[in-house]
Amino acid sequence: MLVKTKAIVLSALKYQEKSLIVKCYTQSDGLKSYFVPNAFSGKKSASKMAYFQPLTLLEIEANHKNKGTLEHFKEIRLAVPYQSIPSHIVKSTIVIFLSEILHHSIREEEKNSQLFALLESALLWLDAHDDIANFHLILLLEVTKYLGFYPEQGNTTDPFFEMIEGIFVPFQGVSCLNAHETVLWRKLMEQKIENPGKVFTSTERAILLKILLDFYAIHLDAFKKPKSLEVLREVFA
Repeated sequence: MLVKTKAIVLSALKYQEKSLIVKCYTQSDGLKSYFVPNAFSGKKSASKMAYFQPLTLLEIEANHKNKGTLEHFKEIRLAVPYQSIPSHIVKSTIVIFLSEILHHSIREEEKNSQLFALLESALLWLDAHDDIANFHLILLLEVTKYLGFYPEQGNTTDPFFEMIEGIFVPFQGVSCLNAHETVLWRKLMEQKIENPGKVFTSTERAILLKILLDFYAIHLDAFKKPKSLEVLREVFA
């Protein structure tokens, strides 16, 4: 079936010497993997590779056979060329980090237009703004709404957050955040991507990042911490 859709590049894996396997999150069909022959050959190889950088927003036309095999692009172009992300060291590091997280976290091979809209709008916001220190933290927490383990919002007055059940509790158990961590976590839940505010110090951001990665690891089987984590820590140090 020929499909025209927007797509977000999650990963691009080199296959043999000249080809790529590209995993995308598409607006029309959710997760899809595509085979790109001769991506590293020919005069236009550099321009081809520009399409497959982490979290690039594409408009594609593709043949979807929907048989669990690799699909093939028919036409491909940039939906919105990023203006600042490729040349901004902090933004590009955030994007590489987030692409690794999403690659290992989004597993449902079905359409989710709300998750796609969240990712698309968030990436466009990142490209257009400079107050970005909390961006990755807010987005990672927002994404858990669509992965099925967003924290319970009912009782947020209790002083400890229990990581396995995802609820606030009156007493600190083995799998709970401490009181200070819970205060930071509650504050993170109040933040919005489009209005992030300067609410965390660099030390607090480091604490929250560790909590988020632990939270993902608890709720997603075989979750892998991204290889780019140390680079991200360095640019925010």
